[in-house]
Amino acid sequence: MSMTAARKRRLARLGIDVWVQRDVAAAAGTAAERDATATAVVPETAVAPNPPTRPPAAAASGAVVPAPPVAVAPAPDLPTVAGPGAVIAAAPIGAFGDWAPLEAAVAACTRCGLCATRTQTVFGTGARDAPLMIVGEGPGADEDASGLPFVGRAGKLLDEMLASIGHSRERNVFIANVVKCRPPANRDPATDEAEACRPYLEAQIALIQPKLIVALGRIAAQRLLATDQPLARLRGPLHHYGPGQTPLLVTYHPAYLLRSPREKAKSWQDLKGIWQRINGVPG
Repeated sequence: MSMTAARKRRLARLGIDVWVQRDVAAAAGTAAERDATATAVVPETAVAPNPPTRPPAAAASGAVVPAPPVAVAPAPDLPTVAGPGAVIAAAPIGAFGDWAPLEAAVAACTRCGLCATRTQTVFGTGARDAPLMIVGEGPGADEDASGLPFVGRAGKLLDEMLASIGHSRERNVFIANVVKCRPPANRDPATDEAEACRPYLEAQIALIQPKLIVALGRIAAQRLLATDQPLARLRGPLHHYGPGQTPLLVTYHPAYLLRSPREKAKSWQDLKGIWQRINGVPG
């Protein structure tokens, strides 16, 4: 990966040393293009056949025959959460079928108590055929106001981190969170809240089919990997997620790096691992 002057400036802003990559030109090609099958498509509404314009009975009496009702396909049946600790049945991965019904379900969701305090849901943003999917913990105040993930100071740092390895949410990254609504006072998402949102996140992953998932922070990593291990043990090893065994790496949350800038050097090591994994370069 060549080190341009712009990239050197980004690394300087991140507070990390310049990384000199050994010659891997043969393997440093960009990730293969995917078929853009994730374009949102609104399902067609099933309409009953039009009745005859003048049925025989109506013709004789002059009565007006009402038009038949329009049949509307039902939304996926997701159970409402009864409260903290409730056992939640996950919706089938293919229950939503495409982006439009999934976005509509998230926007109207009342499966946990977070719906009562949100300004709006934060669905996710980025390239819907992205080879790299970033999963954070939960929206903050800025995200709740804008409806987009990672738009505050932590979001700006995340954009700088991605740019340092040649990625961006506009081109080849999709960014989402474990929960789609802001937890009050920016607390960690509770287990039942994360479980309520799990079918939505699973559906996003199934639609995107990323080459690599990166979990930002302890909460995201623990929820995705169904573990209570600390972040220090989850960072480093390559994990796998879901039935498709999608490769998954864990790194620090950008908000933590803002509070602990000395950890940026470790974060840069993680970024190098992400770049190598996406580009098929041996570590």
